[in-house]
Amino acid sequence: MKRLLTLLTLCVAMFSTSYAQKNYTLTSPNGDLTATICIDSKTTYSVALDGKVILQPSTIALTLADGTIIGNSKLKRVVRGSHSETITPQLYFKSTIEDNYNSLTVEYRDRSAIEFRAYNDGVAYRIKTGKADNYIVKSETAEFNFGADHKCWIAYANLTGTKKDKYFTSFENTYNNIPLSEVSSDKLAFSPVVVDVDGTLVCIAESDTENYPGMFLHNTDKSSSLKGCFATVPDKVEVGGHNKLQGIVVSRHDYIASCSGSGTFPWRVIIVAKSDRELAQSDMVYRLASPSRVENSDWIVPGKVAWEWWNYWGITGVDFEAGVNTATYKAYIDFAAEYGVEYVILDEGWAVKYKNNLMEVVPEIDLKHIIDYAKSKGVGIILWAGYNAFNADIEGVCQHYAAMGVKGFKIDFMDRDDQQMSAFYYRTAEICAKHKLMVDFHGCAKPAGLNRTYPNVVNFEAVFGLEQMKWSKESVDHMAYDVTMPFIRMVAGPIDYTQGAMRNATKRNYRPINREPMSQGTRCHQLAAYAVFYSPLSMLCDSPTAYRKEAECAEFIASVPTVWDETVVIDGKIGEYVVTARRKDNTWYIGGMTNWNARTLEVDLSQIVGQGNYTVDIFRDGANAHRIASDYKRETIALPASRKLTVHLAPGGGFMMRVVK
Repeated sequence: MKRLLTLLTLCVAMFSTSYAQKNYTLTSPNGDLTATICIDSKTTYSVALDGKVILQPSTIALTLADGTIIGNSKLKRVVRGSHSETITPQLYFKSTIEDNYNSLTVEYRDRSAIEFRAYNDGVAYRIKTGKADNYIVKSETAEFNFGADHKCWIAYANLTGTKKDKYFTSFENTYNNIPLSEVSSDKLAFSPVVVDVDGTLVCIAESDTENYPGMFLHNTDKSSSLKGCFATVPDKVEVGGHNKLQGIVVSRHDYIASCSGSGTFPWRVIIVAKSDRELAQSDMVYRLASPSRVENSDWIVPGKVAWEWWNYWGITGVDFEAGVNTATYKAYIDFAAEYGVEYVILDEGWAVKYKNNLMEVVPEIDLKHIIDYAKSKGVGIILWAGYNAFNADIEGVCQHYAAMGVKGFKIDFMDRDDQQMSAFYYRTAEICAKHKLMVDFHGCAKPAGLNRTYPNVVNFEAVFGLEQMKWSKESVDHMAYDVTMPFIRMVAGPIDYTQGAMRNATKRNYRPINREPMSQGTRCHQLAAYAVFYSPLSMLCDSPTAYRKEAECAEFIASVPTVWDETVVIDGKIGEYVVTARRKDNTWYIGGMTNWNARTLEVDLSQIVGQGNYTVDIFRDGANAHRIASDYKRETIALPASRKLTVHLAPGGGFMMRVVK
């Protein structure tokens, strides 16, 4: 009888929590971060760092078409846990990742749940459902309430191809550093977004977006809050846009996802950093992604790519007209083989225009001969493909070109991340992996962990890259972008920025020239990009002619690795400058960049090198780089015992060094 009474008491205690507000705290392994989860008529969470609230109570909910609201259900129980694991990435900017967190899962009586994780560097949550049948997700409530009008760094979605669909964007734009209350009420921003909460940086991101739309953010009421916004499911899609390669959404349903059975939804990620440099080396998005589904990844070979589109097939001194033809691509292959560059891309033009059929090759191209010629030189071929053409027959295209010897595809002009397009990204990754093909997504949404789940997806654009210099107005500040993006966009994953310009311009001298483009900033700024920016497949955007004229720079660029054993952001401040060190085996590569402000930096290498003698091979801005941006000086010096080097950076300048023991 006593045992029965005790059991009844426990049952009453458990179910009484369904009707009264309950607060639960979840603390990070080091005790610095605390998430407070409140279960009442709705579910909210807040985040505190060292006892100070940095994210005010924010609502979590998922509304289904049948009226069910996950997050508003009656509480069943709360389950706690902890986890400690060392992840060994297949391709990343470090060789090991420590995955340590405490967890708290709120389970509701309707078989749904919300799982929270507290890491030392952030908090994340995801919604789970235990449904056995099909269902429709009408909307998701993802709030980020900051409680005060803090400044943020935010980039708005730029409408691409049509102004009829607010979700149609290339995810390329510069950042605005503005108070939360000034965030445009009629524009969507794409994540990640960073908010400065009295010196603590809070980065809002997401991970594991399989079969679900990506998260935009907006502020419709001039408050100090950002709220998630999600593209609705396309109803009617027409062929159109650039060269008829895009899927133009003509109409959409009034819901964001159609789902089947039990499963999990994407992680909403709140990265918390006490310094700018700490944020720039975050790997939280990668940690939260689903583990690799590619068992043997030995065939995934990162490296450099000789690329023709940016330089407009700009080779000279040959006895044929350069362009989309076999002779031109053989010339690029010869250059790649000469400099040890692993790949050559055939960008837009090799397949017949407007046909959306990748089996139809233009007559000027003997593709089989090009592939075989490249193989004989130890160079791989990667093919560009427009979305509609590739999506028309993914399996057939991959099977055909893998058998021919192609090493991967650069797929372009998706320009969406609704549920339909999210499914395309994962389906493409899976089919390409089956045929041992790498993928470089261009014209795409930002990465959200897909590169962990399918490591053959090596690059994502969703970045205001160097191609913008072919057409951007003189007023565009690319230098500020270059020292902002590593702290925000690159937190989400690798970028397809396409650096390496040999024609460089000061702020006064820059102008857009599509067929003979230049970069803003100095030569050393371009060199530094190969260490500061993370791209397992790194482009050499300029022409073989330009690189042979600048052989010293070209040889150095070709020698820089593209995946790394260790990464340390030595110094930096969002929008001003950044210094990043990356190690491969026993060699360190350190790149530094500044905005349009000249500055002198003391680079402290004691963070990365130990005892012993070290040699530093450094490219630094020349004495006249402030007016002739291509001016640089290369020297080899011994690393001082202090482990500190003083480097002057010209306006838009940079430096690049290799340190060897």
